[in-house]
Amino acid sequence: MVFLGFHASHEQIPPSRLLDDVVQAESAGFDGAMCSDHLAPWGVRQGESGFALSWLGAALARTDFSIGFVNAPGQRYHPAIVAQAYATLEEMFPGRFWAALGSGEAMNEHVTGDPWPPKHERNERLAESVDVIRRLLRGEAVDHDGHVRVHEARLWTLPDQPPPLYATAVSAETAGWAASWADGLATVLQAPEALRDVVGAYRSADGAGPLILQVHLSWAETDAEAVAIARDQWRNGAMSGASPWDIEQPEHFDALAGEPDDDALRKALLISADLDELAERIAEHARLGFDRVYLHHVSKDQAPFLRVARETLLPRLRELL
Repeated sequence: MVFLGFHASHEQIPPSRLLDDVVQAESAGFDGAMCSDHLAPWGVRQGESGFALSWLGAALARTDFSIGFVNAPGQRYHPAIVAQAYATLEEMFPGRFWAALGSGEAMNEHVTGDPWPPKHERNERLAESVDVIRRLLRGEAVDHDGHVRVHEARLWTLPDQPPPLYATAVSAETAGWAASWADGLATVLQAPEALRDVVGAYRSADGAGPLILQVHLSWAETDAEAVAIARDQWRNGAMSGASPWDIEQPEHFDALAGEPDDDALRKALLISADLDELAERIAEHARLGFDRVYLHHVSKDQAPFLRVARETLLPRLRELL
């Protein structure tokens, strides 16, 4: 049985309301949740960006299922600081917290004023950060001098078991590289052939643990409404011609996304008023080898989606998967 999770989007929804949403997601029958971790939204109309680590403590306290997040240690976050945060969350909520680690995006990291490194340096920095975090979670005293610097760091509050540290990857190349250190892999919706390459690269490099897929979707009572939601809130998904990891401001994302047509939006995320069609398409992607699927409805109002998820979408997905 594939694990069906709910994605909580800090870029779109104030954290107070998002907290209510995740509680309702558990009531609706989702198996767990994950959230984003941004300093800025992908576009101006999204309009939010709460601090994920503050929200995670509250969300775990208000629910009983697992909740994780995507995090980029190394520039905006020092690895010793996030190691302490991970340890604290896991100590309070044993077995319910996880982090998926990536090399970051300029939109979140540029605020430190440090130069934004090229991809190979970001991967090197991430690998060093992962090593520091794992050593600290084992209770070691850590000194390190490389892309990140750590001086005699030690965690005094530790959980009984460290939380899992997954990797994030969009490309097959990154997935294969991450297999050497990750406890699992998280990726996002792409064309099926691209997802097959990511899954294959991770597993062929002896990557262990769960494979996680985040699915962006837009549902409404009519197709026209579903397209309108996608265009208003997730046009960044249809952006082409620039690397999203190197763009600094929401206004720049908006300018590069422009006014995508319906076909471009439908290539970027799943859009439909037909819940059976949505379930079939989600299941088609999940069958590529994924153990967990987290659904992200790109609307700022989650209540209608959570209602149909409870009544129709989740039961249908469980029949298909």
